[in-house]
Amino acid sequence: MVEEAKSVINIIESQGAHIQSAFRVYQDKHFIARTPEFFCLELCGEAGELANLEKKLWKGKEIDSEAVESEVADVFIALHNYANSRGISIAKVVTEKLAKIEEKRSKHQADGTIY
Repeated sequence: MVEEAKSVINIIESQGAHIQSAFRVYQDKHFIARTPEFFCLELCGEAGELANLEKKLWKGKEIDSEAVESEVADVFIALHNYANSRGISIAKVVTEKLAKIEEKRSKHQADGTIY
């Protein structure tokens, strides 16, 4: 595993749970309870709004970078809300996924293929 992957995994393991917990506390304290299905739909909607802006950029339209940044923030928040509603540890699943990706990447690199 390359140092960059180890570094990313270490950061996520050390900070990810704290970030997710802070979102849970904030959501629980200041908003009404919602179902996981609501948060999943919210996440899809926010990702769709981001994708729509990206499509406009791809077509050559001028889009304010603040609009894109705002949608990125919305996706990040919605993802945390969804994971919290399902009891999913983002830090756990992301570090596990990164380890699998790195394993595959390393095998492909050893084979001389691009991953």
